[in-house]
Amino acid sequence: MRNAAHSLERSGYAAALGAYLIWGFLPLYLLLVRSVPPFEFVGWRIIFTLPICLAIVAARRQVPVLREALRQPRVIAWLCTSALLIGANWLVYVWAIQAGHVFAASLGYYINPLLNVLLGTVFLKERLTRLQWGAVALATAGVGILAFETLAMLGISLALAFSFALYGLVRKQVPVGSLPGLTIESALLIVPAAGIAWFYAATPQGSSFGSDAGLSLAIILGGVVTAVPLLLFALAARRLPYSTLGFVQFLAPTIVFLLGLFVFREPLRPVQLVCFLFIWSAAALFAWDLLARRRMAALEEKRRLTVS
Repeated sequence: MRNAAHSLERSGYAAALGAYLIWGFLPLYLLLVRSVPPFEFVGWRIIFTLPICLAIVAARRQVPVLREALRQPRVIAWLCTSALLIGANWLVYVWAIQAGHVFAASLGYYINPLLNVLLGTVFLKERLTRLQWGAVALATAGVGILAFETLAMLGISLALAFSFALYGLVRKQVPVGSLPGLTIESALLIVPAAGIAWFYAATPQGSSFGSDAGLSLAIILGGVVTAVPLLLFALAARRLPYSTLGFVQFLAPTIVFLLGLFVFREPLRPVQLVCFLFIWSAAALFAWDLLARRRMAALEEKRRLTVS
C-alpha cells in the first residue's frame, strides 16, 4: 500500500513538472500567433482542444467513463464552473502576453501557489506551518507595494492568480478523471468558441484561420499546448496535496520572467523589482519549509522502520 502511494506521488510530481515546463515556455508559442486577436485565438484554442481530447479518450477507451460523467448533473455543474474559470484564465493570459505584460503574467503565477496554500487551508482543511504563513505575509506585502503604483499590472496578475487557483480547487473536487473532465470542459465551451470564430470570420478583416498556412498550423497547435499541460495538471492535482502542487508551480513563472527580461525585452521598473523580491523571498521560504518537512518525514519513516 505504501509503495503504491509513493508511486502515485512520484507520477504526480512528473505530471506537474511536465505541465509547468510547457506553461513556462508558452509565451514563445504565443509569439507565433501574436497577429491573432486574443478573443479569436482563445476561441480557436477551444475548438482544436476538443477533438484532441476526444481522440485521446477513444484511444484510452475511456468513452464509458465520459458517458458516466455526463449523466451526473453535479459533475456537469462543477465542470461548467471550472470551464468558465479556465476560459477566463486563457483570455487574460493571451491578452497580457500579446500586450507586452509578460512580467504581470509571471507575477500572477508566482502569487498563484500562495493562493493555493490559502485555499487548501480554507476549503481542504490543510494546515499551514509558521514558515508558510510567513511566505503568505511576504507575498501579501509584495502585492501591496505593487498596488501603490502599478494597478494595471496588479489587476492582470490577480486575475490570473485567482482564476487558476480556483480552477485547480474546483477540479480537485470533481469526481471525474483528468481527461474526461477536460473533454467535458472543452465541450461546454465549444458553442461560445464557435460563436467567437464566426464573429471574426464575418468581420472585414476575416478569420485568422485559413488566411496563411503557417499561421493556421500554429493555431491548430494551440489545441495540443492546451490539452497536454492541462491533462498533466489535472492528474497532478489529484495525486498531490494541493499546497505541495504550488511548490512545483514556481518553475513556470520563473521561466516566464526570464523570457520577459531576455526575449521580450520588457523594461523592469523599480517598483516591479521590489515586488518580485518579496515574492521570490516568499517562494524561497515556502520551498525551504516544504523541503525541511519532507526531510523530517523521511527521517521519521526511517526511524520507524528501524524500530520495527
